[in-house]
Amino acid sequence: MTFYIAQFKAHHRVVQVEQHSIFIWKQEGGDIDPALLEDKIKRESSVHFFQMLAGEQYPISKEDISIAVSKTEPYSG
Repeated sequence: MTFYIAQFKAHHRVVQVEQHSIFIWKQEGGDIDPALLEDKIKRESSVHFFQMLAGEQYPISKEDISIAVSKTEPYSG
């Protein structure tokens, strides 16, 4: 298994704050599938980030979030 790091920006359709962050994950190796990575970032990071900002009164759906990954590379940290 290889660890990777991605730099990304997340934007929500309603919440007017962008998430600029990194995401670390591991996979068997081979090519990185951009669609799978974006979905993983939404589920494991961005949904929770925007839910904290929006509070309990506004439910956050991952379909309302767009992800732009700017850089990925192997990570040995």
